[in-house]
Amino acid sequence: MARTLLASLLIASLVVAGFANLALACPFCTATAQTFTEEIGTMDAVVVARLVQLPPANQKAGDEIGKAKFEIVDVIKGDKAVKKGETIETLFFGDGKPGQNFLLMGIDPPNIMWSTPLALSDRGREYLNNIQKLPKDGIERYLFFQNYLEDSDEMLARDAYDEFAKAPYDTIKQLKKYMNKEQIIANIKNHDVPASRRRLYLVMLGVCGDKSDVPMLEQFMRSQDRKDKSGLDALVACYLTLRGEEGLPVVEELFLANKKSDYADTYAAIMALRFHGTEGGVIDKGRLTKSLHYMLERPELADLVIPDLAKWEDWSVIDQLMDLYRKADEKTSWVRVPVVNYLRACPLPQAKELISECEKIDPAAVKRAREFFPSTNTDTPDANKASRLERKRERKASASYAAVAQNVDVALASAELPVEVAAETSAPPRLASIPLADMKPAAVTDSRPAEESEVVASVNPGAAPAAAIREFSRLKANRWMVLGVPWAVGLGLLAMQWSLIRRRA
Repeated sequence: MARTLLASLLIASLVVAGFANLALACPFCTATAQTFTEEIGTMDAVVVARLVQLPPANQKAGDEIGKAKFEIVDVIKGDKAVKKGETIETLFFGDGKPGQNFLLMGIDPPNIMWSTPLALSDRGREYLNNIQKLPKDGIERYLFFQNYLEDSDEMLARDAYDEFAKAPYDTIKQLKKYMNKEQIIANIKNHDVPASRRRLYLVMLGVCGDKSDVPMLEQFMRSQDRKDKSGLDALVACYLTLRGEEGLPVVEELFLANKKSDYADTYAAIMALRFHGTEGGVIDKGRLTKSLHYMLERPELADLVIPDLAKWEDWSVIDQLMDLYRKADEKTSWVRVPVVNYLRACPLPQAKELISECEKIDPAAVKRAREFFPSTNTDTPDANKASRLERKRERKASASYAAVAQNVDVALASAELPVEVAAETSAPPRLASIPLADMKPAAVTDSRPAEESEVVASVNPGAAPAAAIREFSRLKANRWMVLGVPWAVGLGLLAMQWSLIRRRA
């Protein structure tokens, strides 16, 4: 019973940790799991143990599952709770040979509940011992992990990547003189490297590369092979980092002005421009907003960039946005809430008059904008200092919420994207961008009310109407409910496990 409950608790904690780590430091990297450092930090005891005896085979159905015996050969953490040479028993599933080493983690001494044993090589054992000696941050820490990014032991390579995915971008830049540019380029060219890791290598090339690498990057951007364009958001960002403002016309030609560009590719380019508008430090924001203007000529995608134009205080398109509001139809109605919020943030005198016009055309859209974004209260020119501070806090909270929303969108909808797109892009799916031939029947229509589409699109610039996210849209942009989802999942798992235990009893 205790072991079953422990499993549920561990699953719930992993779900919570996954949501807690959405706002990652590496601009385009997404960690796949908790790192060993993080896991060890939450445990009471962590040991390397040698398998002594496999669990006995069940004689008949209904027999209690036997436990395997292990001998502790090394205590990584918790030397007050366990000692080298002690024998412990725990559930063990899978293949294993007596004498083989495993990693075990446990909580709640003195009667420690152990996790499922994880097979551990000699190099893995050395790796775990070494990471305990590393500083918590700084160059020295990431110099160590850099050596394991493409390690032959996949467990170590994955952990090293996850460490980099959570590393501050400024720290990655400080590694410039220690980076092996040739190896980084080789990894970028290797189609067997997962898209997530390719993104990291492209971020690193943006740090250590130069203009001699630009032709290769542009060739990848123009390629029709999805594998060449894998991790396109980081690819475009790297290209612009090395080429600067001169590279924007190419990005515009391929992905922004090109109305035939796939939604996933267009979204990736927008993400790259957002990076350069916040952390890149290479291209002036004024020039970036001109690139985003091309999206206003594609009404079905305009909502992706309207919040960016407001954030970067580009008020030159106010008339164009108002025209989009007036002409919005069933396919583009979600553009209205972002337009209203743009007008509310705009300091120009005409903005207030245009909001009144918006209210006459579609009062429900204006009402939703005010209800879901109450702190975007710039309708009154004489907003006091307290109001400005509140808006600042709201923007920060909304950014965190948008990160949660984007990852939930991707997780829920990836099954309905073509396989090669789902594997290689982080773009939330939009119904109109996916060829009908590649859709599952259930994904052809989106039954959500129009107002739900508008809410999701305006809260999270990357989100948009799609059948796969209709359940998420019911949250009505309540960020506290979204943050409560992982806890609800954990409690649900506990309830199911408890029900099973009571039923068996």
